[in-house]
Amino acid sequence: MATVVYLGSKEGYNAALNVLSDIAEVKFVESDTENVAKALTSADALLDASMKVHITDDMIRAAANLKMISCATTGSDHIECAALNERNIVVRTLKEDPELLRNITPAAEHSWALLMACARNLKGAFQHVNQGQWVRESFPGIMLKGRVLGLIGCGRIGGWMAKYAQAFGMKVIAFDPYQKKIPDGVERQSLRRLVSVADFISLHVHLSEQTKGMISRSIIEQFKHGSVFINTSRGALVDEAALLEALSRGNLSAVGVDVLEGEPEIAKHPMVQYASTHNNLLITPHCGGFSPDAVRLVCEHAALKIRIMLEL
Repeated sequence: MATVVYLGSKEGYNAALNVLSDIAEVKFVESDTENVAKALTSADALLDASMKVHITDDMIRAAANLKMISCATTGSDHIECAALNERNIVVRTLKEDPELLRNITPAAEHSWALLMACARNLKGAFQHVNQGQWVRESFPGIMLKGRVLGLIGCGRIGGWMAKYAQAFGMKVIAFDPYQKKIPDGVERQSLRRLVSVADFISLHVHLSEQTKGMISRSIIEQFKHGSVFINTSRGALVDEAALLEALSRGNLSAVGVDVLEGEPEIAKHPMVQYASTHNNLLITPHCGGFSPDAVRLVCEHAALKIRIMLEL
């Protein structure tokens, strides 16, 4: 019987069992480097719903039976490619599955939650009340109606963000040279024009060699003064040092992110250190897409890809 290593939550593990248990032993492995490296040595496939462990070329070379990595995520930038390419081991991701992804909304909902939390300074307000205080004038909120949301990337998640914004009475503009069709009522703009006029800027772009660092220092310097920036895509898309400088100088009023470059090793990350003493930076632990309902769906789908491979 084949062996499939699973990384991720219990909900996803149970979903993978439902698909694979009759043809493979599915091993739940804790997401740390040592355990994963050891487990891969006897694995025929890896189902990765975690992204917490950097999968190195050395791990792949030691996994003599490995034939496929199926990620229950849209990204796979945590996996090194050289050894995979040497052995023609395929990496599958959810980017292949637009129909499935179209109706999986937790990442978009989390992006919107960060936007609203920034607009209303909820982090500071929560702490204020927890300290026994009750001064509402300390927490003026930004009224969303009539404001401009700028979407950098207007695919699946950006499209949902546009719908949410329109429901709140916002004007929506977008930069996306790859989407032929964008939602009705959304106005296309160049990237530089978008960041200069948008009150809220939300980033929804896949990380690649072409997009890495696309939100550069020169782009950040053109952000509208007092605007809010949201990133739930990947930390490496952004010059985080320049972003933090803009925030600390007051050029940005708030930032909400679900991703950081170098995650999950973030204890000494400058943005985490800043957030520990400032209320205008909200950071969540790459949990935007984590919802048990969604996890079950995507893990079943990722497991089905492995099943098809094993049955060939």
